[in-house]
Amino acid sequence: MINIYDSANKLEQDLRQTQEYLDLLAAMTQLKAEPEAYDCFKRVQDAQKKLQMKQMQGDLSEDDVNEIKQLAEESQSYESLAKLMEKEQALNAVFEEVNKIIFKPVSEIYKF
Repeated sequence: MINIYDSANKLEQDLRQTQEYLDLLAAMTQLKAEPEAYDCFKRVQDAQKKLQMKQMQGDLSEDDVNEIKQLAEESQSYESLAKLMEKEQALNAVFEEVNKIIFKPVSEIYKF
């Protein structure tokens, strides 16, 4: 019988060799080399986490939404941050394709 965890670990190793992963890694390295841009990135991440928590608690205010909008606008002024987001989207596309492949057997069960 196959050990699916061995396959998952191999997939993780293979992912690290994809161009999309390497591009994201390079983009993050570049972003970290720019303190102002990296600080903006960290603030955006913190605000997103805060926003998600407040959404789950049903405690989302207009000020919270405005804060994330303002940070999003600020983040667009940093080319390295925009490039990171572009590379994240490319890697996410790979994840979506892999996810479809992994869940194909389950999808087939539910097909009518």
